[in-house]
Amino acid sequence: MTTQPDTSTGNGTGTSGAGDPSPGTDARFAPSWGPPAPTLPSEPVRPAAAPGAGEPARPFLHRAWRGRPEDPRWARPAFLALLLATTVLYLYGLSASGYANSFYSAAVQAGSQSWKAFFFGSLDSANAITVDKPPASLWPMALSVRIFGLSSWAILVPEVLMGVATVGVLYAALRRRFGPAAGLIAGAVLALTPVAALMFRFNNPDAMLALLMTVTVYCVIRGLEDGRTKWLVWAGVAVGFAFLAKTLQAFLILPPLAVLYAVCAPVSLRKRFAQIGLSAGAMVVAGGWWVAIVELWPASSRPYIGGSQNNSFLELTFGYNGLGRINGDETGSVGGGGGGGGTGQWGETGWNRMFNSEIGSQISWLLPAALILLVAGLVLTRKANRTDLTRGSFLAWGGALLMTALVFSYMAGIFHQYYTVALAPYIAAVVGMGATVLWEERGKVWASLTLAGAATASAAWGYVLLDRTSDYLPWLKWLVLVGGLTGALGLISVTRLGRRLALAAAALSCAAAIAGPTAYTFSTVNTGHSGSIVTAGPSGASTMGGPGGGGGGMRGGFPGGGQNQQNGNGAQNGQQGGGTGGPPTGGTGGFPGQNQQGNGNTQGNGGTRGGNQQGGMPGGGPGEGGMGGGGGAGGLLNGANVGSAAKALLSKNAGDYTWAAAAIGSQNSASYQLATGKPVMAIGGFNGTDPSPTLAQFKKYVTDGKIHYFISGGGMGGGGGASSSASSRISSWVTANFKKVTVGSATFYDLTQPTSSS
Repeated sequence: MTTQPDTSTGNGTGTSGAGDPSPGTDARFAPSWGPPAPTLPSEPVRPAAAPGAGEPARPFLHRAWRGRPEDPRWARPAFLALLLATTVLYLYGLSASGYANSFYSAAVQAGSQSWKAFFFGSLDSANAITVDKPPASLWPMALSVRIFGLSSWAILVPEVLMGVATVGVLYAALRRRFGPAAGLIAGAVLALTPVAALMFRFNNPDAMLALLMTVTVYCVIRGLEDGRTKWLVWAGVAVGFAFLAKTLQAFLILPPLAVLYAVCAPVSLRKRFAQIGLSAGAMVVAGGWWVAIVELWPASSRPYIGGSQNNSFLELTFGYNGLGRINGDETGSVGGGGGGGGTGQWGETGWNRMFNSEIGSQISWLLPAALILLVAGLVLTRKANRTDLTRGSFLAWGGALLMTALVFSYMAGIFHQYYTVALAPYIAAVVGMGATVLWEERGKVWASLTLAGAATASAAWGYVLLDRTSDYLPWLKWLVLVGGLTGALGLISVTRLGRRLALAAAALSCAAAIAGPTAYTFSTVNTGHSGSIVTAGPSGASTMGGPGGGGGGMRGGFPGGGQNQQNGNGAQNGQQGGGTGGPPTGGTGGFPGQNQQGNGNTQGNGGTRGGNQQGGMPGGGPGEGGMGGGGGAGGLLNGANVGSAAKALLSKNAGDYTWAAAAIGSQNSASYQLATGKPVMAIGGFNGTDPSPTLAQFKKYVTDGKIHYFISGGGMGGGGGASSSASSRISSWVTANFKKVTVGSATFYDLTQPTSSS
């Protein structure tokens, strides 16, 4: 075959026809700890004969345990041990979270009962309204529930498996170029990142997003190895499916990856751009097929698109879930944010956002070290040729890290701490690559000093983060600081130490760097998490401002820093938060703090009622865990505590109706739906502010006998504006015209029993 110009790989041998310096192996930059990048030869590559060719093939189990012949004998067993340890860690106490985020659990339940609800991501099997995201992240959970039945494990085990898969993909990506040690370091760092331990045990879309973004970077790096088109196509497919998990957040890493491939791929310039075009086409097909079907489907025969104001998924994508997250202009949202460097309703924005008290303990433990090692890796390869794979790997992972962190730091719209799980694989990869590269270069003074600097930065920053929760393991911060500094001193003089002492210094530095996040990770897996906003680590590890209820203001209210990690009834909910407490029946207090145990009832959604009674956003009516009428915001972040009597009431004759009940706000409706197993209409979607259904539509549903009960409370209700007033008008019409039924502390209206005045 004829070799095209510039077709050799980053560290292969040969000459380039494009005028570049020879992209062959450069001994200055090709690490001795890993195999050189493969070349793209002028003849087809034939598989090398295995040792002992002609002998019977080794059994599968032996090959699986031994791994590749070129790897050290310890590599595959260590990798399998890492996967097993991650699995056990993430499965530990999994059911303590109950249904976790009942908003998504209700949609999972609906999808397990109705294929139409499965396809659209409907909140109920009768298909009234969808979640405010595309449905891909719901599909694995819905299939699991369809097979195994509704339970906490059936919902959350698929998320755990995604976490284990992410660790595996990260290992595979680094092993190919940097060796198994780099992959093991990166995999361990990822598994022990607190926010990763949180979200890979939770049912939000972020777990699938993190996995698919890791797969995307892996595929791009494989493309950089030999320029094969199929890897760029697979990268596009991964991004497309990631879009179906969490819309435009999937596109954050595309600019640095596209530029990297356009500049550094080992093929001709024309072919590079053609491959990027094919990748973009694959992305559009993988993510666009579902969008096209939804947009072309008659609106009258599909559920309303939750989160939109015009029943359009495209509007949802580019508005509420798109540009609105950047500039804070989110129609139908519970609030926006301030500009760069300011203090908005979703926390402070600015360059240091990933390090502040709201975010730092979730993700930033090794972020200073990662930035140091990223710079060091780029300095080390600064004179390498254009297609150098070592530099390309640093640029791929580092570019994804910097781009995502930059957007997160300055986005003024809705931002939650757990979003930062997207950064975890990138930080872990840079740490694994950088530590391994510099360790092999430790004979050079600058390399050993850089290693020592990274160790010092990790120890010092770990001390700062641990000191923010001074009551939690108060002795640990001193061990981290002293151990890290001692290890750094050893790394400075590593060339004068024997092999054992050098390894001991490196091990001590690693242990000190990972001790803090490991402790927070163990705290996370020891605690159940439920509701819409959850954080990792011990109580007080993360606080964030938010829109207050009534007079809550910019930093008052939700979500407060108070995390209930001990009491299933939520008695501590909101006591340490930013919101001011209020009476259980009215007032202007802030939202409750974060309930992270919340398992006081059999549905796993307890804690809300107790939180509303002890502090935070006051209830506006007699509903359990929610606001009465249409006002206020009770039940917005956590669902209601459904008692047995309420469950029995809604379940009776439920088969005679399309919806057993209707409630304002998705969290409120989700709690009753999960408790009864019957469809419950979520009026107004998540916030109660979507214009679905209208009052006229709701009246027709009632006239046609499709809804049995109206549940008092939940959602933002009458928060103002045309869209939010729809739920208020429905609530006012119901309370004025139908019979009230009180069961325990919950209030319902029987829509089959009009009052005499009506």
